[in-house]
Amino acid sequence: MSHSSTPTLAVALIVKNEAKHLQACLETVQGWVDEIVILDSGSTDETESIAHQFTDKFFVNNEWPGFGKQRQLAQQYVTADYVLWLDADERITPELKDDILAAVKANKPNVAYKINRLSSAFGKFIKHSGWSPDWVVRLYKTTDMQYNDSLVHESVSVPKHIQIASLNGRLLHFTYDALQQYNEKSVIYIKSWVDQREGKKKSSLGGAFFHGFFCFIRMYILKRGFLDGRHGLLLATLSASATFNRYADLWLRAYQEKNKQ
Repeated sequence: MSHSSTPTLAVALIVKNEAKHLQACLETVQGWVDEIVILDSGSTDETESIAHQFTDKFFVNNEWPGFGKQRQLAQQYVTADYVLWLDADERITPELKDDILAAVKANKPNVAYKINRLSSAFGKFIKHSGWSPDWVVRLYKTTDMQYNDSLVHESVSVPKHIQIASLNGRLLHFTYDALQQYNEKSVIYIKSWVDQREGKKKSSLGGAFFHGFFCFIRMYILKRGFLDGRHGLLLATLSASATFNRYADLWLRAYQEKNKQ
């Protein structure tokens, strides 16, 4: 770690087949971070060649351990004082850049930082539906913490003595361009979610329907998804379906295990 008066800053990413987004993402951090660390999980497109245009710290781990542990492994390659986590489909805005640099320069003890993410789905920024505001802890001292072990929907494990401060500026997140892309990612997320809870959490077919129905009501009504227009209706419907599938799969696995001959 650096012992100079000015702390160093790394950007870290875990990626797979992100050739479409990676260059645009890295261009928003090029020139003002000290280190870029990328951990790939077996890309077959141009991800690696694009990454090498920005950094020599490109690593590969094909033994996929889940999102949380993959991020833990990536953090082991970080040598800077601070780490800023990004996904390839995210972009740093100029205002956010300035606030990140100010936070690193201030170098306050026992403080990590959360960022307000603004996500786009199917060509439109979603400002309601429970998608915004979307505060995520992404900037912290490398020795202070790391991501948890979750297979999917991982998050940073924040020790009790660490204070979370907010940064100004938005992190732009370009999620899904097409319905097929949504469905492909949904399959991965559903399997990881069920794998993590199988044998530990009970479900039923009726419960699956209830969770799916309530997901729709929460997103479209309670979280005012209707204000996002047809995109809000689509996202609420897709999320409800994915939620139903998670709980239905969890129930089905338990049923099949119980009735094995």
